[in-house]
Amino acid sequence: MQELSPSQIAQRLNLLTELSVTLGKSHDTDTLLEYILQLAKRMTNADGGTLYRPSDDRRALDFHILINDTLGIHQGGPGGEPIRAPAIPLFDAAGAPNLSAVAAYAAHSGESVNVADVYQPQAEGFNFSGMLNFDRQRQYHSKSILTVPMRDHEGELTGVLQLVNARAPQTDAEIDANEGATIIAFNQTDQRFIEALAAQASVALTHQRLIAQLEELLESLVNLINIGIDEKSPYTGRHCQFVPELTMRLAEAVHATKTGPLADFRMTDADRKELWMAGLLHDCGKITTPVHVVDKATKLETIFDRIALVDTRYEVLERDATIAALEQKLALATSNTATPAALADIDQALAAQQQTLRAERAFLRAANVGGEGMAPADQQRVRDIGTRTWTDMDGAQRQFLDADEVLNLSIQYGTLTADERKIINNHISVTVRMLEALPWPRHLRNVPEYAGGHHERMDGKGYPRGLTGDQMSVQARLMAIADIFEALTACDRPYKKGKMLSESIDILGKFALNGHIDPQLFDIFIRSKVYLQFAQQHVDPRQIDAVDESRIPGYAP
Repeated sequence: MQELSPSQIAQRLNLLTELSVTLGKSHDTDTLLEYILQLAKRMTNADGGTLYRPSDDRRALDFHILINDTLGIHQGGPGGEPIRAPAIPLFDAAGAPNLSAVAAYAAHSGESVNVADVYQPQAEGFNFSGMLNFDRQRQYHSKSILTVPMRDHEGELTGVLQLVNARAPQTDAEIDANEGATIIAFNQTDQRFIEALAAQASVALTHQRLIAQLEELLESLVNLINIGIDEKSPYTGRHCQFVPELTMRLAEAVHATKTGPLADFRMTDADRKELWMAGLLHDCGKITTPVHVVDKATKLETIFDRIALVDTRYEVLERDATIAALEQKLALATSNTATPAALADIDQALAAQQQTLRAERAFLRAANVGGEGMAPADQQRVRDIGTRTWTDMDGAQRQFLDADEVLNLSIQYGTLTADERKIINNHISVTVRMLEALPWPRHLRNVPEYAGGHHERMDGKGYPRGLTGDQMSVQARLMAIADIFEALTACDRPYKKGKMLSESIDILGKFALNGHIDPQLFDIFIRSKVYLQFAQQHVDPRQIDAVDESRIPGYAP
């Protein structure tokens, strides 16, 4: 430490303090690494510097940043040209550690290497052929080098910092005379300071790497949930993939809007990540929803479609009717009263009964499919059919349809009973509970609100909390539009057909008018053609028809 004046030492300490402040603020690894290399050069007044990073397989040192003032070289880093130098192998062909290259030696040994002159015989312990070849090609003269390994708290290599040609301080007269700087060796004080800098920088890099790994783990857990949902229900899995994509398309369109009530809406990269995460998790609660409910294709479906049981009962009734007719004919024959007219009456009655049974069966099969609306008369017909009796295999008289079958077959809209719809709707409450139970970091703290609000309505009639539009974030309101549009156009659901594009837009327009969705966001959805861009990429081409925007409810071109 005596080699430097007190003012020089104070200056270097200030630089280390400056580094500490920067490490606490910087979140970009490449920018941080370039700053570290530049700071090391400033500390030692070095002409050049290189920062190596271990390759992905950790069998080589990759040139990450290369800077040389005299040659005007700046490769790598956020502002540099592409790296053109080959990597330095850490092992030879036999797998033995490479100890001849000074950077590889420092990486393996964990020791700093300070060479005063690479051209002197005492430097022959290392192979400097690459550096000397560099000198010949660039008409440069490398002399002193300082190579310092960077290791984390567990001793794992995070990089190698190498400085070239320490320059002696110049007087004003020398600078005015444009005299070249004298190249000197890196002294022990230089080495101590650079080792301290490398240690501090390595801790910061490890910190950033841990943050990145935690974020990767979080994203992987999100994907894990979606894999589980997809395995359970491929239809829901597809929905969980497309809703975040459509959400982000609409969000970017709103971000680009410069006029109107949403002109001030802007997103940072962190905001985008938060919204994307919310989109991925918006239906995570469906992992708890029974498959026979979430994918209920017909009214009588549970683990299987119970219409098959109804079919069997009709087969029994037809069989019983046929047997009864044959028994009547046998009784007439036994009593010698089997006239052609009497037998014809029996056949006619049997045919009429069979026709009635087959018509009822066809009616119940059609009713089982579900649809946009079931007429009250048809609902009553289901109840009337249910009162018919039949004889089971034990000889017991039973009602043709039990109470649950009557309830399901008389569903007015779709395939879900009121209780099943509550189960479906409960997925959003489960989603909210699941997401609010997690200790979200600050930059993701709004994920539960965004994901949990996509079934709320502008008029307060949504669920689970009955929020009004002004109580909801823009992100939750735009996710609601994405969720509805994807569901309307999806053609792979077992319980519905995908609607035509024009019909889907018409329904959304009516929703914008009746307080279901945000009319301002719907306006941007149409005006920016987000609906069409998404449809062209993900909707069945047979569903993409012409949309007359002048006739869309609630939209003024």
